[in-house]
Amino acid sequence: MESTKEQLIIDIQNLLNRYDGLKPTIINPAMLAFMDRSTLLQIIHSLLKQQENCNKDNMEWLQQFKGM
Repeated sequence: MESTKEQLIIDIQNLLNRYDGLKPTIINPAMLAFMDRSTLLQIIHSLLKQQENCNKDNMEWLQQFKGM
């Protein structure tokens, strides 16, 4: 089942709000309404990739303390 543009916008908002302690992000759907589905999917992909890289960097940093 294909996600609607509205659901993709909600997904983007949820990805941006994934981290505790940060001020919640609320996206006005009208701001992204001009974007097509493909563009919204690219934004989601980019956010997921950034979070993956961040997690990988954090794990590498934490590994240095394992041997202590």
